[in-house]
Amino acid sequence: MPFYIGVMSGTSLDGLDIALIEQDSAVNLIATHYTPMPDTLRAELLSLCASGPDEIARSAIAQQQWVTLAAQGIHTLLDQQNLKPREIRAIGSHGQTIRHEPARGFTVQIGNPALLAELTGIAVVSDFRSRDVAAGGQGAPLVPAFHEALFGESTGNRAVLNIGGFSNLSLIETGKPVAGFDCGPGNVLLDAWIQQQRGEHFDRDGQWAGSGKVEPQLLAALLSDPFFLTKGPKSTGREVFNLGWLHQHLGRLPAFAPQDVQASLLELTALTIVEALQTAQPQTATLLVCGGGAHNTTMMNRLAALLPSTQVSSTATHGVDPDWVEAMAFAWLAHCCLEGIAANRPSVTGARGLRVLGAIYPA
Repeated sequence: MPFYIGVMSGTSLDGLDIALIEQDSAVNLIATHYTPMPDTLRAELLSLCASGPDEIARSAIAQQQWVTLAAQGIHTLLDQQNLKPREIRAIGSHGQTIRHEPARGFTVQIGNPALLAELTGIAVVSDFRSRDVAAGGQGAPLVPAFHEALFGESTGNRAVLNIGGFSNLSLIETGKPVAGFDCGPGNVLLDAWIQQQRGEHFDRDGQWAGSGKVEPQLLAALLSDPFFLTKGPKSTGREVFNLGWLHQHLGRLPAFAPQDVQASLLELTALTIVEALQTAQPQTATLLVCGGGAHNTTMMNRLAALLPSTQVSSTATHGVDPDWVEAMAFAWLAHCCLEGIAANRPSVTGARGLRVLGAIYPA
């Protein structure tokens, strides 16, 4: 049975998730490895999300550093599993998104797949989003087809929620094409605010947010963003929701305690997820949560409170570690590309039709 490796570096920029899967009639997670992102590389990738001086050369250098990090992590994982590069059919590498503007017809992920193939001796499949965008789609989210393959076996309505830097939903209803879309900010604003105010990369368990109170005036201002008024297909990124966006709103309002801003940001994430879910699939029996947000106790409790008729739980309750779902998805996407299987879903992205996603860099 063929092995595939998935490499995922999300909008939170905390590190690289590397998952080894075995792909047969089902997807089996074999092993994982996490490589933390050095602070200097994280800062450079963040800065590349907006226009700046010499950004073409800087992005080329940053992606060389990103690929070196990924290759080191892949070799570590292979050594731990006593596997040789020739035993891996392909690496599915998402790369690092630095721009995502499907309305303007482009999305940009850097990750130098040619160099990754050279450094690992393994074929690399990358650039998964561009073909869907070329076909008129959003290019995101790409995980609903994988969520359907992984969690779609049960009857009744269920949803899979990924809370990474941004939050996205996959809606799985028996007899219907899978649906899905980005809901809005996940952890991106929570991480940015605690980094600015307390020098911490993230709010562990949502403790700081839980210590504050929601400010209705601030919450109403944040919820007024036009993105929240649109229906899917839709996707978003740091181009829309960032620290500057938050400060624009804060600048028009009275001063709030920092922990109350954090509490309001968590409420923004929870409310936009719940409102999107109730609008798109009101009778949802089960909500399975993956991504870093699945570990945010305050967030999970708030979602459960807002959805009293829905069972809210981590994907771990269905046998899949929430930290590795996205990395597994890109390993699976590499499999789909090599097998000529369409992996986008027009019901999710709005593309003109099914497309095989990814570009192949042979070993």
